[in-house]
Amino acid sequence: MGRPVTLFTGQWADLPLEDVARKAAEWGYDGLELACWGDHFEVDKALNEKGYCAARRDLLERFDLQVHAISAHLVGQAVLDPIDERHKSILPAHVWGDGKPAGVNQRAAEELMNTARAAQQLGVGVVNGFTGSSIWHLLYSFPPVTEEMIAAGYELFAERFNPILDVFGECGVQFALEVHPTEVAFDILTAERTLSAIERREEFGFNFDPSHLHWQGVDSVEFLRTFRDRVYHVHMKDAVVRLNGRNGILGSHLQFGDPRRGWDFRSPGRGNIEFEEIIRALNEIQYVGPLSVEWEDPGMDREAGAREAVQFVKNLDFKPASAAFDAAFSEA
Repeated sequence: MGRPVTLFTGQWADLPLEDVARKAAEWGYDGLELACWGDHFEVDKALNEKGYCAARRDLLERFDLQVHAISAHLVGQAVLDPIDERHKSILPAHVWGDGKPAGVNQRAAEELMNTARAAQQLGVGVVNGFTGSSIWHLLYSFPPVTEEMIAAGYELFAERFNPILDVFGECGVQFALEVHPTEVAFDILTAERTLSAIERREEFGFNFDPSHLHWQGVDSVEFLRTFRDRVYHVHMKDAVVRLNGRNGILGSHLQFGDPRRGWDFRSPGRGNIEFEEIIRALNEIQYVGPLSVEWEDPGMDREAGAREAVQFVKNLDFKPASAAFDAAFSEA
């Protein structure tokens, strides 16, 4: 279909942006989805250094690369999460501060607002990210969890995100939540509840990533059809489920890549996801944005995988039919 195929730089933030851009161009990518960590896209510099955004674009243009979206996943996670020592490793020092939870939540919200302003400066219309969740730990209802406790989590989401979305609206930028375990929306039903909590504000939609739906048993095509007007961005990432009677779908407290796990991520085309049906569904809902490879495969060399993935996605993408296949017969 000619959708641009981009590479999400979040898993490459250990390299300077220029190095990632050079590699991505050599492999055949059309652009990059810039992570707001490492040196790839720095929000404070975008807002405070004259010419920073123009310089970022100039760097990408040297390699004939586009940018359609930036990523604020790490900061977004801290807006709603109960904060603990895990968050220190993913947050900028100025957001972590003294580590006191209420302050971290507030500074993360402010940083997300500034990310919308930075995206506007860069000329990008989508910020992908996470929300975190104050109620994820209540997923299994024992000790017993009341409906009031769950409702309070969605009320807190609305309380904290409506001011953030006000800024997104002022900037003409959309926030695309990656529906994902540990977020307020992790499947179709919770995504519906999340939209309802903010009265379906247009500034808020989804970054569709089938890898997080697949292992949960959620139908990715059904997700696309349900939220056809809210798919603001698409990640291409695969997953594999390998239950063997000894493990479970919750991961067994094992790290990614451990062969004993019940599921894991895979390079696109090397897992269980039926990407053919996803492309057909994207055509059906008339999504014309980028297909962004979020490359995560703990058992594969990342450069070999990223090089292979761009060709897999480009070969997979195709134009929808412009007429019924049997239309010629009616003209006979």
